[in-house]
Amino acid sequence: MSAINSEKMQVHSIHNFRGCLLAALLLSPCSALAAESGASGPEEPGITAPSTLQPTMTEYQQKLEEYTRAHQEFDDEARAYWKSIAEKRRTRNDKRRNNQEIMIDDYVLTQPPVYSGPPKPVDPSAVVPEIVPEPKKYVPVVADFLKAAVEQFNFVPQRPQSEIEYKRAYAKVAAAAGLTKEQVVRIYGFESGGNGKYDVQAGLEYAGPGAQAISNAIGYNQLLTTNSVELMAEQGDQFIKALKLKAAGSAGVSKKALDSKIEFLQRMVDFSRTVPDDWGEHEKLGNTLQGLGIHAMNLDIDVGPLLQTQKLLDSVVFARKKGLTRPLSAAELEMMNLTGDGNGLDMVMMPLAMRDRVPTSNFFQRSGYERNPVAIRNNVVAKLLAATNAKMDREIKLQGAKDLAAAFSR
Repeated sequence: MSAINSEKMQVHSIHNFRGCLLAALLLSPCSALAAESGASGPEEPGITAPSTLQPTMTEYQQKLEEYTRAHQEFDDEARAYWKSIAEKRRTRNDKRRNNQEIMIDDYVLTQPPVYSGPPKPVDPSAVVPEIVPEPKKYVPVVADFLKAAVEQFNFVPQRPQSEIEYKRAYAKVAAAAGLTKEQVVRIYGFESGGNGKYDVQAGLEYAGPGAQAISNAIGYNQLLTTNSVELMAEQGDQFIKALKLKAAGSAGVSKKALDSKIEFLQRMVDFSRTVPDDWGEHEKLGNTLQGLGIHAMNLDIDVGPLLQTQKLLDSVVFARKKGLTRPLSAAELEMMNLTGDGNGLDMVMMPLAMRDRVPTSNFFQRSGYERNPVAIRNNVVAKLLAATNAKMDREIKLQGAKDLAAAFSR
């Protein structure tokens, strides 16, 4: 702020000097004031008043050198810190593969460095550009997902007649998959704001003027388009099997509709498998129109609950395969969702005695950590888990969470 004000004062001073000099040449009041004070202008051609810019530029160069030196020191320190984070993570992974005990020294126990040097100075000789805000990148919304489903797959999701109908369908699938009511309801509260509807989108959890979608994540568990594509690729056969089982127990119009839906679902599964089973490749597909169309399946009363449930179930299965047989708390399951299954499990399997000492930075990449104010504010594992639980405690008191709990109890 001070650098900007300093720049404005310097530019203002330069403009005044130039204006006065021009006015003197035109015999303006500036020259009259000079005459009254007894001052006389330069008599010899080519001689001008000393420039006020040179001292300012000298000061700017000094400040720039100080800033560059300080920031380079910080950047060197930060690179070394995040390199040690990666090295410690590799060590922990190796020890787990070899069934070795993870010790406190296998984590980085200091917090990431924070830049505290001088701010970058503003070049006083630079022309101040007109500040034009960059246009915000458009985030596709539910209407775009539905439109893409029609255009790319000629499919219209069968949407529930009421929110309770979707909650009951979701609770039935989640319970059959082995998820607990505590996991389902508390994660729903955390992810969708405690009152979120089946089509709630990130950024739109709370109605209000100016509310805008901040990502394409939708539903009770806030799946991204990448999640939807990846789940179709990896678990699509199971989804088709579930629909065929349901169709076998139906008749008439209902059976015909399910048979038709299975055909559309198969086309989506086939498309999701046109690339290797890799998150980055699935992300690319998720950003296509076909990917948006697949994402619309989260709104379907038959397929949506399967997708939303599978997202949580995959984390539970991952933990079991890694040797964690006890039930995951909702907050622990959310950690796996927040940081990825591998990093989340690393956090979850940590002994309680370590959680007050280990910084959350151990479970992030540098770029992801620096964009995550929650992880920065709750900078050790115990704090992050406590903050997650506190939010869940608040949100499950809302009516949407109560309705889901009632549906699960059925």
